[in-house]
Amino acid sequence: MTYCCGILVDDGLVMIADTRTNAGLDNISTFRKLHVFEEPGERIMALASAGNLSLTQSVLSMLTEGIDNPETGERETLMNAPTMFQAAQRVGRAIRTLAAAEGPALEAADVKFDLAFLFGGQIKGRRLRLYMMYSAGNFIECTRDTPYLQIGEHKYGKPVLDRAVTHEIDLYDALKVGLISFDSTMRSNLSVGMPLDLLVVRTDACAAELTYRIEPDEPYFQDLRQRWSMALRAAHQSIPRPPYGS
Repeated sequence: MTYCCGILVDDGLVMIADTRTNAGLDNISTFRKLHVFEEPGERIMALASAGNLSLTQSVLSMLTEGIDNPETGERETLMNAPTMFQAAQRVGRAIRTLAAAEGPALEAADVKFDLAFLFGGQIKGRRLRLYMMYSAGNFIECTRDTPYLQIGEHKYGKPVLDRAVTHEIDLYDALKVGLISFDSTMRSNLSVGMPLDLLVVRTDACAAELTYRIEPDEPYFQDLRQRWSMALRAAHQSIPRPPYGS
Protein backbone atom coordinates (compact mmCIF):
# COMPACT_ATOMS: atom_id res chain seq x y z
CA MET A 1 0.00 0.00 0.00
CA THR A 2 1.06 3.58 -0.48
CA TYR A 3 -0.34 7.10 -0.37
CA CYS A 4 0.14 9.80 -3.00
CA CYS A 5 -1.55 13.18 -3.15
CA GLY A 6 -1.70 15.94 -5.75
CA ILE A 7 -3.08 19.42 -5.01
CA LEU A 8 -3.77 21.85 -7.88
CA VAL A 9 -4.41 25.48 -6.90
CA ASP A 10 -4.25 28.85 -8.64
CA ASP A 11 -0.61 29.33 -7.65
CA GLY A 12 0.59 25.92 -8.81
CA LEU A 13 0.85 22.21 -8.14
CA VAL A 14 1.94 20.17 -5.11
CA MET A 15 2.60 16.44 -5.36
CA ILE A 16 3.64 14.23 -2.42
CA ALA A 17 4.31 10.49 -2.27
CA ASP A 18 5.49 8.11 0.40
CA THR A 19 8.18 5.50 -0.32
CA ARG A 20 7.11 2.40 1.61
CA THR A 21 6.40 -0.87 -0.15
CA ASN A 22 5.66 -4.17 1.49
CA ALA A 23 5.08 -7.73 0.42
CA GLY A 24 4.32 -8.92 3.93
CA LEU A 25 5.11 -7.90 7.48
CA ASP A 26 8.72 -9.02 7.17
CA ASN A 27 9.41 -7.63 3.69
CA ILE A 28 9.28 -3.83 3.83
CA SER A 29 11.34 -1.72 1.45
CA THR A 30 11.82 1.87 0.31
CA PHE A 31 11.28 2.83 -3.34
CA ARG A 32 10.79 6.23 -4.94
CA LYS A 33 7.23 6.61 -6.25
CA LEU A 34 7.33 10.24 -7.40
CA HIS A 35 9.18 10.67 -10.71
CA VAL A 36 9.80 14.00 -12.47
CA PHE A 37 10.31 14.63 -16.20
CA GLU A 38 11.60 18.13 -16.82
CA GLU A 39 12.90 20.45 -19.51
CA PRO A 40 13.14 23.67 -17.45
CA GLY A 41 11.20 26.54 -18.92
CA GLU A 42 9.56 24.28 -21.53
CA ARG A 43 7.77 21.49 -19.69
CA ILE A 44 7.57 19.67 -16.41
CA MET A 45 5.62 16.48 -15.71
CA ALA A 46 5.47 14.21 -12.68
CA LEU A 47 4.14 10.71 -12.10
CA ALA A 48 3.27 9.38 -8.65
CA SER A 49 2.48 5.67 -8.49
CA ALA A 50 0.54 3.26 -6.32
CA GLY A 51 -0.13 -0.45 -6.60
CA ASN A 52 2.01 -3.36 -7.75
CA LEU A 53 5.59 -2.08 -7.83
CA SER A 54 6.75 -4.25 -10.74
CA LEU A 55 3.84 -3.00 -12.86
CA THR A 56 4.30 0.68 -12.05
CA GLN A 57 8.04 0.45 -12.71
CA SER A 58 7.34 -1.20 -16.07
CA VAL A 59 4.95 1.59 -17.08
CA LEU A 60 7.54 4.18 -16.04
CA SER A 61 10.21 2.46 -18.16
CA MET A 62 7.89 2.30 -21.16
CA LEU A 63 7.17 6.02 -20.92
CA THR A 64 10.87 6.80 -20.58
CA GLU A 65 12.00 4.62 -23.50
CA GLY A 66 8.95 5.43 -25.63
CA ILE A 67 6.12 3.51 -27.28
CA ASP A 68 5.98 3.16 -31.06
CA ASN A 69 2.82 4.56 -32.64
CA PRO A 70 2.02 2.35 -35.66
CA GLU A 71 -0.12 5.07 -37.26
CA THR A 72 2.47 7.86 -37.20
CA GLY A 73 5.71 5.91 -36.86
CA GLU A 74 6.63 8.19 -33.97
CA ARG A 75 8.24 6.91 -30.79
CA GLU A 76 6.04 8.52 -28.19
CA THR A 77 7.39 9.63 -24.81
CA LEU A 78 6.20 12.15 -22.25
CA MET A 79 8.91 14.56 -23.37
CA ASN A 80 7.62 14.84 -26.95
CA ALA A 81 3.88 14.93 -26.18
CA PRO A 82 2.39 18.17 -27.59
CA THR A 83 -0.18 18.63 -24.78
CA MET A 84 -0.73 17.39 -21.24
CA PHE A 85 -3.93 15.66 -22.35
CA GLN A 86 -2.05 13.73 -25.02
CA ALA A 87 0.67 12.94 -22.49
CA ALA A 88 -2.02 11.51 -20.19
CA GLN A 89 -3.30 9.44 -23.10
CA ARG A 90 0.23 8.06 -23.52
CA VAL A 91 0.31 7.02 -19.88
CA GLY A 92 -3.01 5.25 -20.42
CA ARG A 93 -1.69 3.58 -23.58
CA ALA A 94 1.37 2.33 -21.69
CA ILE A 95 -0.87 0.86 -18.98
CA ARG A 96 -3.04 -0.95 -21.53
CA THR A 97 -0.02 -2.20 -23.47
CA LEU A 98 1.43 -3.66 -20.29
CA ALA A 99 -1.91 -5.20 -19.34
CA ALA A 100 -2.13 -6.91 -22.72
CA ALA A 101 1.41 -8.27 -22.42
CA GLU A 102 1.42 -9.30 -18.75
CA GLY A 103 -2.25 -9.70 -17.90
CA PRO A 104 -2.67 -13.38 -18.89
CA ALA A 105 0.42 -14.47 -16.92
CA LEU A 106 -0.66 -12.46 -13.89
CA GLU A 107 -4.15 -13.91 -14.05
CA ALA A 108 -2.73 -17.44 -14.25
CA ALA A 109 -0.70 -16.69 -11.13
CA ASP A 110 -3.77 -15.20 -9.41
CA VAL A 111 -2.11 -11.75 -9.25
CA LYS A 112 -4.33 -8.73 -9.77
CA PHE A 113 -3.33 -6.10 -12.34
CA ASP A 114 -3.36 -3.34 -9.74
CA LEU A 115 -1.88 0.10 -10.28
CA ALA A 116 -2.79 3.79 -10.28
CA PHE A 117 -0.98 7.02 -11.09
CA LEU A 118 -1.25 10.71 -10.40
CA PHE A 119 0.04 12.61 -13.43
CA GLY A 120 0.54 16.36 -13.29
CA GLY A 121 2.47 19.13 -14.94
CA GLN A 122 2.55 21.85 -17.57
CA ILE A 123 3.81 22.43 -21.10
CA LYS A 124 4.83 25.98 -22.02
CA GLY A 125 1.91 27.98 -23.39
CA ARG A 126 -0.66 25.59 -21.95
CA ARG A 127 -2.30 25.30 -18.55
CA LEU A 128 -1.15 23.35 -15.52
CA ARG A 129 -3.12 20.11 -15.18
CA LEU A 130 -3.48 17.11 -12.86
CA TYR A 131 -4.91 13.68 -13.71
CA MET A 132 -5.62 10.42 -11.92
CA MET A 133 -4.95 7.31 -14.01
CA TYR A 134 -6.74 4.01 -13.39
CA SER A 135 -5.59 0.45 -14.03
CA ALA A 136 -7.72 0.30 -17.20
CA GLY A 137 -5.74 3.21 -18.66
CA ASN A 138 -8.61 5.69 -18.38
CA PHE A 139 -8.29 8.86 -16.32
CA ILE A 140 -10.05 11.81 -14.73
CA GLU A 141 -8.88 15.41 -14.38
CA CYS A 142 -8.67 17.57 -11.27
CA THR A 143 -11.15 20.47 -11.28
CA ARG A 144 -11.79 23.64 -9.28
CA ASP A 145 -14.65 21.89 -7.46
CA THR A 146 -12.26 19.36 -5.91
CA PRO A 147 -8.70 20.73 -6.28
CA TYR A 148 -6.90 17.57 -5.19
CA LEU A 149 -6.57 13.92 -6.18
CA GLN A 150 -5.35 10.92 -4.16
CA ILE A 151 -4.30 7.35 -4.86
CA GLY A 152 -3.47 4.48 -2.52
CA GLU A 153 -4.43 4.62 1.15
CA HIS A 154 -6.34 7.88 0.85
CA LYS A 155 -9.19 7.67 3.34
CA TYR A 156 -7.32 8.87 6.44
CA GLY A 157 -5.90 11.97 4.77
CA LYS A 158 -9.02 12.94 2.83
CA PRO A 159 -10.93 14.70 5.66
CA VAL A 160 -8.00 17.09 6.19
CA LEU A 161 -7.93 18.01 2.50
CA ASP A 162 -11.72 18.33 2.31
CA ARG A 163 -11.78 20.86 5.13
CA ALA A 164 -8.72 22.94 4.27
CA VAL A 165 -7.95 22.94 0.52
CA THR A 166 -9.53 25.41 -1.88
CA HIS A 167 -8.35 26.50 -5.30
CA GLU A 168 -7.40 29.90 -3.85
CA ILE A 169 -5.15 28.60 -1.06
CA ASP A 170 -1.49 29.69 -1.10
CA LEU A 171 0.83 27.16 -2.75
CA TYR A 172 2.90 26.49 0.36
CA ASP A 173 -0.18 26.38 2.56
CA ALA A 174 -1.36 23.64 0.19
CA LEU A 175 1.94 21.85 0.80
CA LYS A 176 1.45 22.20 4.57
CA VAL A 177 -2.07 20.77 4.42
CA GLY A 178 -0.82 17.95 2.23
CA LEU A 179 1.82 17.06 4.80
CA ILE A 180 -0.81 17.08 7.56
CA SER A 181 -2.86 14.63 5.51
CA PHE A 182 0.22 12.38 5.31
CA ASP A 183 0.70 12.59 9.07
CA SER A 184 -2.93 11.56 9.60
CA THR A 185 -2.50 8.65 7.20
CA MET A 186 0.76 7.38 8.70
CA ARG A 187 -0.71 7.48 12.21
CA SER A 188 -3.58 5.22 11.12
CA ASN A 189 -1.89 2.90 8.61
CA LEU A 190 1.59 1.42 9.05
CA SER A 191 1.77 0.47 5.37
CA VAL A 192 2.35 4.14 4.53
CA GLY A 193 5.72 5.42 5.65
CA MET A 194 8.64 7.78 5.27
CA PRO A 195 10.69 9.11 3.61
CA LEU A 196 8.27 11.38 1.74
CA ASP A 197 9.08 12.85 -1.67
CA LEU A 198 7.53 16.14 -2.69
CA LEU A 199 7.37 18.44 -5.69
CA VAL A 200 6.20 22.06 -5.93
CA VAL A 201 5.59 23.64 -9.34
CA ARG A 202 4.65 27.31 -9.74
CA THR A 203 2.02 28.07 -12.41
CA ASP A 204 3.60 28.98 -15.79
CA ALA A 205 7.16 28.34 -14.54
CA CYS A 206 7.36 24.98 -16.34
CA ALA A 207 10.06 23.97 -13.88
CA ALA A 208 10.29 22.52 -10.39
CA GLU A 209 10.38 25.21 -7.73
CA LEU A 210 11.04 22.62 -5.04
CA THR A 211 11.94 18.93 -5.05
CA TYR A 212 12.65 17.56 -1.60
CA ARG A 213 12.80 14.32 0.38
CA ILE A 214 11.56 14.43 3.98
CA GLU A 215 13.51 11.94 6.07
CA PRO A 216 12.10 10.47 9.31
CA ASP A 217 14.09 12.85 11.53
CA GLU A 218 13.43 16.01 9.47
CA PRO A 219 12.86 18.86 12.01
CA TYR A 220 10.03 20.73 10.28
CA PHE A 221 7.91 17.64 9.72
CA GLN A 222 8.39 16.47 13.31
CA ASP A 223 7.34 19.92 14.53
CA LEU A 224 4.31 19.90 12.20
CA ARG A 225 3.20 16.51 13.57
CA GLN A 226 3.48 17.69 17.17
CA ARG A 227 1.71 21.00 16.52
CA TRP A 228 -1.14 19.27 14.67
CA SER A 229 -1.65 16.82 17.53
CA MET A 230 -1.69 19.64 20.08
CA ALA A 231 -4.06 21.70 17.92
CA LEU A 232 -6.51 18.79 17.66
CA ARG A 233 -6.44 18.22 21.43
CA ALA A 234 -6.98 21.93 22.09
CA ALA A 235 -9.84 22.07 19.58
CA HIS A 236 -11.82 19.19 21.05
CA GLN A 237 -11.23 20.45 24.60
CA SER A 238 -12.59 23.90 23.64
CA ILE A 239 -15.87 22.47 22.30
CA PRO A 240 -18.67 22.22 24.94
CA ARG A 241 -19.62 18.75 26.05
CA PRO A 242 -22.82 17.30 24.57
CA PRO A 243 -25.91 18.37 26.57
CA TYR A 244 -27.38 14.86 26.44
CA GLY A 245 -28.22 12.59 29.37
CA SER A 246 -29.40 13.30 32.86
